[in-house]
Amino acid sequence: MKKIITLTIALTISTISMAQIRVGDIVLPYKVTYEGEELSLNGAGMRSVLGFDTYSGGLYTKKKYNDPGTVLDSDESMSIRLNIVSKKVTNKRMVKVFNKGFDDAMFGNTESLDVRIEEFLKLFSSPMQINDYYDLVYIKGKGVKTYKNGEELGFITGRDFKYALFKIWLGNEPACKLIKGGMLGDSK
Repeated sequence: MKKIITLTIALTISTISMAQIRVGDIVLPYKVTYEGEELSLNGAGMRSVLGFDTYSGGLYTKKKYNDPGTVLDSDESMSIRLNIVSKKVTNKRMVKVFNKGFDDAMFGNTESLDVRIEEFLKLFSSPMQINDYYDLVYIKGKGVKTYKNGEELGFITGRDFKYALFKIWLGNEPACKLIKGGMLGDSK
């Protein structure tokens, strides 16, 4: 009987540990579900500044991708999860990263997205704390829902908005090359 109980406990622990992955001090689930669609972790990475971890980024997709252009052009549901790991990451700094990222993604021509970018940036007005996480979820054919710690903050319409938002981390000039590589499964 003891062997059966021990085996059951060992299987439960191994199943739980296999259902998540560690990126620095952050533990990410292998699978997430939004609007009834299950997404799997494509990859993840950690942004470090001067040797200090600031936030991690994970990409969740329906199928595996290693080409950023394919991810950006895809009209499949997918998500980026950002986990805050440093008190140096504030809402003001994150808004600054988003502004620069949108500008880079659109080669300085954000006019077609300006109203939606402003709506999106307002979703980051509350203070950020260590262990807060944000899910930027593209719903196929609709737009991006943003969640903070599992609570929905808002919805921004358009696949074009998703393209520009995801390009912040997956474009030619990403906010962080380590996160981009990690999201695409590059373990270097």
